[in-house]
Amino acid sequence: MSSSKLLWPVFIALMLTGCGGNDESWHGKDISGLMPELQFQLQGTDGNTVTPADSRGNIRLVYFGFTSCPDVCPTTLTDLRRSVQQLPEQYQDDVTTLFVSVDPRRDTPERLASYVNFFGDRIVGLTAEEPALRQLAKRYRTTFGYDEPDASGNYNVSHSSAVYVFDHSGNARLLLRPGLSPEQISEDLARLARESKS
Repeated sequence: MSSSKLLWPVFIALMLTGCGGNDESWHGKDISGLMPELQFQLQGTDGNTVTPADSRGNIRLVYFGFTSCPDVCPTTLTDLRRSVQQLPEQYQDDVTTLFVSVDPRRDTPERLASYVNFFGDRIVGLTAEEPALRQLAKRYRTTFGYDEPDASGNYNVSHSSAVYVFDHSGNARLLLRPGLSPEQISEDLARLARESKS
């Protein structure tokens, strides 16, 4: 099993809650009204506190992961980068990806900075102490866990593969599920960007 085995509680919760609208017009899952607005207080790669106010007015893509993730995280972040690059040029600066590391023990600010910089300048690396991360994950109906360390002290982290999309006002709008192409994601982001310009 992959070291980033996926957890799906958010999907179960959404099914129990009901449909948030007409999914036919979006490639991602419409979660309008099903999730609380974007709210967090985390540590950035420079050691300073970061809140949603630092990217106010942008579409925010929130993804929980960790830098030692061998497969799901780099694939997801690469797809998100490609999605933003495929947007019309006037919209590309309107999207910020927030990569929240749920492995604060290993993901120091320096390590996190090096990792996110590989995926471009529109991605922000964030983390916090485990209790704060647990609280944030619970807010968005997901979770994460740590496997037992091996003899060398290495361990795997299980986490969701979902990407949460918040609009320019900080409202939860979409859940990007595995299997969506960068083209499909880009179409959804372009639609949200057009909304903010109207």
